[in-house]
Amino acid sequence: MAKKTLRIEQYDTVLFNANINPLGIPVSVKKAIADSIESIVKYPEIYYNNLKRSVATYTSSPEDTVILGNGSSDLIRLFAALMLPKKALLLTPCSTEYESVLTSYGCELCFHELKEEEEYDLNVMELIASLDSSIDMIIIGNPNNPTSRKITTDDMETLAAACEELGIFLLIDEMYIEFMDDWKDYSSIPLTKVYNNIAVMRSVSKFFAVPGIRLAYAIMNNPEQMEIINLTTTKNNISTLSAVAGTVMFNDNEYIEKSQEVIHTERSLVYAAMQTCKTIKLIKPEANYMLLKILKPDITSEDVYEHCRLKGVIIRKCDDIRGLGDKYIRFCFMNPKQNDLMVNTILEIV
Repeated sequence: MAKKTLRIEQYDTVLFNANINPLGIPVSVKKAIADSIESIVKYPEIYYNNLKRSVATYTSSPEDTVILGNGSSDLIRLFAALMLPKKALLLTPCSTEYESVLTSYGCELCFHELKEEEEYDLNVMELIASLDSSIDMIIIGNPNNPTSRKITTDDMETLAAACEELGIFLLIDEMYIEFMDDWKDYSSIPLTKVYNNIAVMRSVSKFFAVPGIRLAYAIMNNPEQMEIINLTTTKNNISTLSAVAGTVMFNDNEYIEKSQEVIHTERSLVYAAMQTCKTIKLIKPEANYMLLKILKPDITSEDVYEHCRLKGVIIRKCDDIRGLGDKYIRFCFMNPKQNDLMVNTILEIV
């Protein structure tokens, strides 16, 4: 029987692979759930008007453009079922979730490669040049996961217009956008007022640190498709307590501002601390996580992962992400003490 490697027990395990806000659950959400515990005797849809109103206010969108989902995966599946794309385009690298969902619907996939030498930034004109009417759907993250790079609203509008001309549905995933500096300047939600071939989706799991709530939302301004969604989706797909929590979290401006301050500071400090190391390449981050390439020929992401795991630092190996490989890792930013441990532990081996 193989001997198990024991983790060094004096370290607490920290999930640097989860990309969750280090501030933890907002106090307002804890209080709202505790105060509303008796509400679980009622069916949840009576709380949806308040939730939709809260989302609409938070996103400056009409209430009738709000779509609720039981997590981001639920929304991706909803749009895949709605559009039933025969062929879809994804960027590489991107979230593995997109490919998993689309292939489960029998969708053929094609890929547009983001270039490492260009910091994985999207060249929107190159992407548009590769499009044709055979493509039914594009899913694109802003900021991208795992590269942590953003796309400007001008580029996104250029892409939306090109997709409209070709009859392509564009699904924009903004799960991590609230972690970015000046994030409202990069959101594509205002574009939904102009283009009816796009939807913008977000999840509360990462920024509000509540993955167990299972709540996501999308904004889409297409009355015909909204009618189909309203007719076919489950009426009680969001739990009562999730609806209550969602209603209050979008109004917690203190938590939102504090989170953005913390991430801005820690992102800057971690990047600066690792930037001088000559045996790694950093992709400058815009969100709450960073992609790193290992330059040492004899070290792989598995080696770094195992070294870190022994000190309770759990990072994300990127060997299963299309367009990357076993020289890449990704990690998020936590509190200062935890980040110090993470940086020092990685630099010990790379």
